[in-house]
Amino acid sequence: MWDSESIWEIAVEATSASHDARGAGLLATAHRAGFSEVTGIRATRLYLLRGQLDRAAAERLSADLFADPVIEQWSCHQGADWPESAEPVVEVHLLPGVMDPVAISAAGAARELLQSAALGGTGVQVRTAWRYAVIGLTELDRLETLARRILANPSIEKISICGLGRRDELPQRFPEAPQVSNQVRHVRLTGLGDEELTRLSREKHLFLSVEELRAVERHFATLERDPTDLELETIAQTWSEHCVHKTLKSAVVYRGQGFGVDGIDADVERHYDNLLADTIAKATRELALPWCLSVFKDNAGIVDFDERHGVAFKVETHNHPSAIEPYGGAATGAGGCIRDILGCGLGAKPIANTDVFCVADPDFDDDRLPPGVLRPRRILRGIVEGVRDYGNRMGIPTVAGALYFDDRYLANPLVYCGCVGVISKDRIHKEPRRGDKIVLVGGRTGRDGIGGATFSSAELTDTHADEFAHAVQIGNAIEEKKVLDALLRARDHATGCLYTAITDCGAGGLSSAVGEMAHELGAVVDLDKVPLKYAGLRYNEIWLSEAQERMVLAVVPERLAELVAVFVAEEVEASVIGEFTGDGVLRVRYAGGEVGSLDVGFLHKGLPKRRRIATWNALRRSSPTVNERIADVQAMLLERLSSLNCCSREAVFRQYDHEVQGGSAVKPAAGVGEGPSDAAVVRPLLDSRRGVAIGAGVCPNLSDDDPYWMAVLAIDEAIRNVICVGANPDRIAILDNFCWPGCEDEEQLGALVRACQACHDAAVTYRVPFISGKDSLNNQFSLSADDARRLGLPETIAIPGTLLISSLGLVEDVRRCVTSDLKQPGARVWYVSADVRRGGPESAAAMHRTVARIIRSGQATACHDVSDGGLAVCLAEMCIGGARGATVSLDGFATGADARLRLFDESRSAYVFTTPPDVDGNALGGGREIVELGVVTRDKRLCIGVGAKTLVDVEVPRLDAAWRRTNYLD
Repeated sequence: MWDSESIWEIAVEATSASHDARGAGLLATAHRAGFSEVTGIRATRLYLLRGQLDRAAAERLSADLFADPVIEQWSCHQGADWPESAEPVVEVHLLPGVMDPVAISAAGAARELLQSAALGGTGVQVRTAWRYAVIGLTELDRLETLARRILANPSIEKISICGLGRRDELPQRFPEAPQVSNQVRHVRLTGLGDEELTRLSREKHLFLSVEELRAVERHFATLERDPTDLELETIAQTWSEHCVHKTLKSAVVYRGQGFGVDGIDADVERHYDNLLADTIAKATRELALPWCLSVFKDNAGIVDFDERHGVAFKVETHNHPSAIEPYGGAATGAGGCIRDILGCGLGAKPIANTDVFCVADPDFDDDRLPPGVLRPRRILRGIVEGVRDYGNRMGIPTVAGALYFDDRYLANPLVYCGCVGVISKDRIHKEPRRGDKIVLVGGRTGRDGIGGATFSSAELTDTHADEFAHAVQIGNAIEEKKVLDALLRARDHATGCLYTAITDCGAGGLSSAVGEMAHELGAVVDLDKVPLKYAGLRYNEIWLSEAQERMVLAVVPERLAELVAVFVAEEVEASVIGEFTGDGVLRVRYAGGEVGSLDVGFLHKGLPKRRRIATWNALRRSSPTVNERIADVQAMLLERLSSLNCCSREAVFRQYDHEVQGGSAVKPAAGVGEGPSDAAVVRPLLDSRRGVAIGAGVCPNLSDDDPYWMAVLAIDEAIRNVICVGANPDRIAILDNFCWPGCEDEEQLGALVRACQACHDAAVTYRVPFISGKDSLNNQFSLSADDARRLGLPETIAIPGTLLISSLGLVEDVRRCVTSDLKQPGARVWYVSADVRRGGPESAAAMHRTVARIIRSGQATACHDVSDGGLAVCLAEMCIGGARGATVSLDGFATGADARLRLFDESRSAYVFTTPPDVDGNALGGGREIVELGVVTRDKRLCIGVGAKTLVDVEVPRLDAAWRRTNYLD
């Protein structure tokens, strides 16, 4: 129970409604969700303190630490109780075991303040909560619904209500660790039938197939025993789709439509021994480009930057956690990708973040939401805020991204988080050695994130929010910033790097991190040496926890004291938890006893290789078409500009700090009118004018028709984006991130094969190597038949096959970068395009180099790629960015009805660029490919005509208003 002499509740609230930003934001969200009767929400921040504190100490903390005296007021009292209130009140507390970063920081600051003031406080503990007074609601069921949908996430938070006839008990104690038994438990496999093994796999969240469990059974039969729970769970996470990519590495026989332009009318049978190796990785091997310094073998891919440095790039997905808890899922996705960069080589310095989100329509009907699925608007707001807070708090700019809407992402939002880093070339190689100590650094280990790797490999259902709440993690960016600073100090120590190898402690926790580092050596780990957030964890929970902000190092014993001193100076814990042995066995001990012993050869090479059949029936699909009956081109242009997939992304990127570190040369907004940029450009080294361009391509709208062309055009778009800002086409590297609905069905697997083959074909043709990638292949949601009928939804909500291609291009001199905004009145406007679907990637490869040459020569003053919305939207965006007009004629390449179609055609690879008035069109090169469209004007009108007919005549401010009109966050 609360100790009345040592427990204090401090309540902090705004002095006026105009200062209550949280309350105002929740009120707007409530109105949009249909709670029109709510007239106000007052938000109060609560701090619950336990420790030897008197009133003087509590009041000192309230006034000097927790409240802003300019806009906030505070009160404090002993114990926890409901306040006197005329309105119903809702309190929201984090569930036990959920990370509370604010409380961690507050506790540290409180101890420092109290000690400096000689008020004690050495043992003070803090928890945080929110209290909401809801004005206007008079029905309890409406209040309960508001609390669940708007005020809290029941997956990670407990809701308590006082008012309207209900009075819940408030939490009366800090959570205490349960007493658990750490007796070693074995899991019986011997003698189980196939159905029993299937049930075991599902109930224990292993998500292993019967064939895989039989392989485990046979292995342990040679040892004359069953596996311990820790051993079986270690195998499950190591063999999970998330960690080992077993579908992409399986042997596949593909039968169906051929590939590329020449294969449209022919059926083929093609055999892949390893789908990933025989397509994506094969392209990189065939290109064999010397500037690829490290590919497909570390936490990130690395390419050459200058004589002394390389640039690392990695993009991860964090989809399933974000479906349950959007803020935490996205934040830990960002944090995990940053750690991938820190764990690349001997540690790269993160210099830029990226993000791409695919979500359902924010205004999807709440009454049709499946059980267990959050509102799309809430998901989008949560993932944006999660990425925002993590990057901003770590001082890493978030510079590039994309946002795509499709209702098939309703239950499976896609959250891609990327990070770019710079690394010295002499820090790329790493290798743990026999006798090296295993050092765990960073945050403490808790029960959060357990089973995340296997959870990420599973299909979601309406029970996932409750069943997998333990897999949700809440990140602490401040802790990771301290880890980053300490690691870079240890890497660049005056006596040399203080460690021999490093990796992040991500999916699978210590099981994955130590297991991967020890894959050739073997290791011994003592789990009782792992620092814990709280007592009461079983040995397997310590081993598998995916608690954030942790890294694992291999350290020569003689350097250990120096390394620990560096981390202590940065206030980061560093603990020796084991040693690399060299005997090929991964031994895990707890409290003096052995709880697991695994042969690393079996762990990493014992996964049975699947042999799959993939099919693709071209007759069931048709080519995409553009609506041929466009009655009013101008009306369609305004409609497209305000559509979800074309409108401004300012509501997202304005929340990110995209200029911190001072290296951002091309930013998300371009020109005086702040139109859209095609890509970001960042200077990794501030004493150099050399930069890197960061772009992306994603077009899932083409996936249903043919994933082959979807993949080709995603690669093409990613290339165009970085070409537009000045990247060298001979120095572009790309990353693949596949998110698929599922691959058990032969046709879904056939779709994946087509996309993989397209990746190979396009990469080789464009000469852009893949350097890293990731996949998430179970993004579908199952409903009961009754729920599906009641909601008017399919029983399986499957995402469209989605491939994100991220591009990284070298920019020789950032002073020559070009942006998309129109500039000089009188400038000439040019258009160049290629029909990739009819001519293949070859038809666009030469075009990319022509445009890059024009930019590099200094002749281009603006450049923008034609993508979502087609040529009409491209021209409008260039006008918006420059606050300039343009007069354009389509006579050079289209007439009549064809002109209307070409204005909105999204299927071509195309650019629009401008040159000064005196540039000779013949000198641009490209022959008939380059068509002059018109001229930039000062009058802020976009006029588009064909022949004697005017199709568009509209003021740029009106275009701007349509483009910024759509509200998808508030």
